Amino acid sequence: MSVKGKIINDPVYGFIRFPEQIILQLIDHPWFQRLRRIKQMGTAHLVYPGAVHTRFQHSLGACHLMGSALDELKIKGVEITEEEKIAAKVAILMHDIGHGPYSHALEHTLVDGITHEHISAMIMQQLNEQFDGALSSAMDVFSHQYPKKYLHQLVSSQLDVDRMDYLNRDSFYTGVSEGVIGYDRILQMLTVKDNELMVEEKGVHSVEKFVIARRLMYWQVYLHKTVLSSEILLINILRRAKFLAQNGTKLFATPALLHFLYNKINANEFRSNTEHITTFCQLDDSDILSAIKVWQNCEDNVLSELCKMLINRRLFKVSLSSQSLDDNYEAKREELRKKLPFNEEELDYFICKGQTSNNTYNTKDERIAIAFKTGETKDISQIDNPIVNQALAMPVHKNYICYVQP
Repeated sequence: MSVKGKIINDPVYGFIRFPEQIILQLIDHPWFQRLRRIKQMGTAHLVYPGAVHTRFQHSLGACHLMGSALDELKIKGVEITEEEKIAAKVAILMHDIGHGPYSHALEHTLVDGITHEHISAMIMQQLNEQFDGALSSAMDVFSHQYPKKYLHQLVSSQLDVDRMDYLNRDSFYTGVSEGVIGYDRILQMLTVKDNELMVEEKGVHSVEKFVIARRLMYWQVYLHKTVLSSEILLINILRRAKFLAQNGTKLFATPALLHFLYNKINANEFRSNTEHITTFCQLDDSDILSAIKVWQNCEDNVLSELCKMLINRRLFKVSLSSQSLDDNYEAKREELRKKLPFNEEELDYFICKGQTSNNTYNTKDERIAIAFKTGETKDISQIDNPIVNQALAMPVHKNYICYVQP
């Protein structure tokens, strides 16, 4: 008997199969298809030209890894029903559906005070109604309400299939080989004990490499100073546009973007009004980029200059340091004050300071547990001669200043 479904040729994993009807229906839904038009890595393509892959590709890849992980666990005698397998695959397929344009860069800019995870949960609720309750179990897995804890851990934990896919995929598309992990080895080493996801003792080194790869990718790619610079520039453009819009300036924008520029929508209002959610599901990168191209000719000199900078890749200069940069900031601001034709409030769009951090492995969070043959379980940072030690687990903070080069 042949298995119906769809086969997709993925550049990272090769041919991947989706036989489940509900998953195919969700993939074909316009709200999920929107993820084709949202870059996985935001503005990182301005540094790594190949990084133009999408949230759509990542979601399919994570869903494929979820299926592989559950198949491995079933081989080891873990009791997982077909309904639970589908629920877990739907949960990971939907985990990023709440991302807005340019992913993390604009997460709190269009709608203040609400994360993409919360928006994903709200969209899943809407889809569950459209599909007559078919997503109920998946929503429980996603929100950590399902009795089998390890299913949620595969969706969201310090060793989940989400991270496994984005490390491999982002490494593939950026060409940064430090992010390559032995995901297939890790999947084969997964096990379940006392309702918790664990890794067999012989998989320790693969998991250590996974943690280190994540740290390297953060400093080399995700928190690369030029990526940081372009994201802050994009955020400042949207901040300025919202300021102008809400003070009566008429701006060009698509209907969906106009909705979020001209309405003051906080987290509570977003949750209580389904119109906001359906309009949000019409937004993608093209709404933002088309507006920025037009805003280059805006009468507001601040917005116009910021947009020209992004379109022509004249990005902010960035200084990063573990030491305080307050003196540098004041000196640079004084220099710009003399050279730029902007007042103090407007100058804030052209120079800013802040802090970025990389938390490779949080020992206070849900830990990665190693199951030993003796029956003992240990956190990965507590095994003999650990590479993932307390020093590596400590978050690294760096101060930064971003400023325009006059």
